Amino acid sequence: MQALRKLSTAQSSRVVDPAGERLTGWPLLGYWDVVWSEPQGSGIFDVIQGTHFEIIHEDENQVEVSFTRNWDPSLRGKLVPLNIDKRFIMLRGCSGFYTYAIYEHREGWPDFDLAETRVAFKLRKDKSQKLVYPEAVLLTNPVNPNIKGEVNDKYQYSSEDKDIKVHGWMSFDPPIGFWQITPSDEFRGGGPIKQDLTSHVGPITLAMFLSAHYSGEDIVPKFRNGEYWKKVFGPVFIYLNSTVDGTDRGLLWDDAKLQTLTQVESWPYGFPVSEDFQKRDQRGSVTGRLLVRDKFIDGKDIIGNAAFVGLALPGEVGSWQREFKGYQFWTRADDKGIFTITNVRTGDYNIYAWVPGFIGDYKLDVTITITSGSQINLGDLVYKPPRDGPTLWEIGIPDRSAAEFFIPEPNPIYVNRLYANHPDRFRQYGLWERYADLYPDSDLIYSVGESDYRKDWFFAHVTRFHFIKLILLI
Repeated sequence: MQALRKLSTAQSSRVVDPAGERLTGWPLLGYWDVVWSEPQGSGIFDVIQGTHFEIIHEDENQVEVSFTRNWDPSLRGKLVPLNIDKRFIMLRGCSGFYTYAIYEHREGWPDFDLAETRVAFKLRKDKSQKLVYPEAVLLTNPVNPNIKGEVNDKYQYSSEDKDIKVHGWMSFDPPIGFWQITPSDEFRGGGPIKQDLTSHVGPITLAMFLSAHYSGEDIVPKFRNGEYWKKVFGPVFIYLNSTVDGTDRGLLWDDAKLQTLTQVESWPYGFPVSEDFQKRDQRGSVTGRLLVRDKFIDGKDIIGNAAFVGLALPGEVGSWQREFKGYQFWTRADDKGIFTITNVRTGDYNIYAWVPGFIGDYKLDVTITITSGSQINLGDLVYKPPRDGPTLWEIGIPDRSAAEFFIPEPNPIYVNRLYANHPDRFRQYGLWERYADLYPDSDLIYSVGESDYRKDWFFAHVTRFHFIKLILLI
């Protein structure tokens, strides 16, 4: 096989060096990586460089290439004990490329923890304003005068996984958009409201597949006793667009959102060559209706309107929140409580749910086996919220959100106008400091029947800073 091969479509042509996986003349600005550790060990950051290159498929309409890195015992403690097969796909007439990867931990291999894996793109800094601080910066002299004096913070643009469909960057000169599109959540874990990073200062764009962000050590997958594991992450789509005359850059964003709809409707893709990525005709579906039975509210069953209903690996009630080894498939019930989960990979699952407005989690105590082409109708499912009697009082709304509580205005020097009067205004920078500003002497006390949680209860439990003067006596 030649050392250098050319990837071509009708719109682009680049030379690939299989040893370094870099486009000729370009620095390493995009890469897959993992953060892993041996049990009780420190985290190791590993940029996944392939050691073998192969053209998997090549014709006039599609090219798929593979960069593999296989593990062997001589690499113990040096590299994550996984066989990794990274794939890149280009299609004729498609303004962008797809990438996915297959991770495999073979039976008997060493134990390890997998804290994070992602695709990262670090765009050309010479095409953007240089930033002094790596994560949070105050924009004092930006190219765009409309955002002067605002804060730009790495974590401000985090979002719930169910909402991370498209994000990216636009350049002013030339007017080009760079977008990361995730058409499905099935390969991410932690459920639809697990939060993670998107794009942030750098400029950096991330496709996060697995992380402990906003949750911690409890959700880190731990592989023990030589267990076998294989999972496909992706594909995700990297989309590039441009405007004809450069006068309306908003068209780039509008076009990216339309492209996202196209990608979502096309899922699961039919073109990836790997047999590990199941196509539409290899998958199955589940449908049913969710009802809530709470005699202290209504003598009749209540429709599970807008319930979150999902399939995840078998486990305890609520275990889907800590589950990252398998695949998850989620949907929302309609106004009649009816739900349909389509394009489910074959395998064994439990069905889980929760209903906004009711506390607790639902799990059907039956293992559901999905086979190719299966269409399973579960009929009516009834959730009984845990309670010992009628409600005496409550604070807030049981909907897994703190949006109803008091969210203060940010310090004027830390304002990001994107989040002014926005449902996610809790992402404003520095709100944790506002608690001590507003309540300098003591913590809040909630008086039942008197207090209003919308005004009298802070949206987050935060620490209070105490400045202690130390006097050294000699």
